[in-house]
Amino acid sequence: MEVINALGRRKAAVARIYLSAGKGNITINKRSLEEYFPYKLLQYVVTQPLMLTNNNEKYDIKVNLDGGGITGQAEALRLAIARALCKVDAEANRPILKKNGLMTRDPREVERKKPGQPGARRRFQFSKR
Repeated sequence: MEVINALGRRKAAVARIYLSAGKGNITINKRSLEEYFPYKLLQYVVTQPLMLTNNNEKYDIKVNLDGGGITGQAEALRLAIARALCKVDAEANRPILKKNGLMTRDPREVERKKPGQPGARRRFQFSKR
């Protein structure tokens, strides 16, 4: 099997992954999954597409993660893994991943701060007198 690459984005985070046949190792920016994401919930989010398609021990994944916070990075990585698994075997994996909502890129972004106000929507307090 050749190396398959895929891209996932969420908020300001970008995940570029390289999926190859292996023993199930996930390396993120030259660190292990447990070291990079110390929280069990984020580890679950990242491995969700692999668990749903029963591919936990089949592939080694090398990841370049950049930008955003840890939750955005974890969700960007989840999307990238789901897209790579679809490139491997679309007929078997895509319906399962799509049914669980893992093939959709979350379009929500931070709204910019407007001039003359303290935040994006917040206004300064109004004083009648």
